[in-house]
Amino acid sequence: MASMRCPFCGHSDSKVVDSRSSKEGDAIRRRRECLKCVRRYTTYERIEEVAQMVIKKDGRREAFDRWKIKSGILKACEKRPVSLDQVEALIDDVERSLFNSTEHEVSTQDIGAAVMERLQRLDEVAYVRFASVYRQFKDLNEFMSELKSLLT
Repeated sequence: MASMRCPFCGHSDSKVVDSRSSKEGDAIRRRRECLKCVRRYTTYERIEEVAQMVIKKDGRREAFDRWKIKSGILKACEKRPVSLDQVEALIDDVERSLFNSTEHEVSTQDIGAAVMERLQRLDEVAYVRFASVYRQFKDLNEFMSELKSLLT
């Protein structure tokens, strides 16, 4: 692990005198003291955020947008006994499962499949609504086939 260098003398050994969260809560503020020149300085430790990319059906790539998934799920759950907390938990679960690996890209097909799998367990009507838009059924027979698979 690389050590923190003193901004005054360049020495690599220091001790942490004080450590606390920043006001915004997005970083750790550390007050350090150089073991060579004994001067104090402040460092901030932040989580490095890596942009998650979505591969669209036509091959284009764009940044993952949680709101797009939420919008589709909310439409599917309209007038259903599904709370906003349940929707948020479903999206959190999808994000965790898709981006928990070392991969930073995921296809729209994988996202849709993950959402449908969870919606089916949560509310079958919402699942059918979401699937009808996501799968773009070509005709009534495809739609009926999906409904029949739910009933068996």
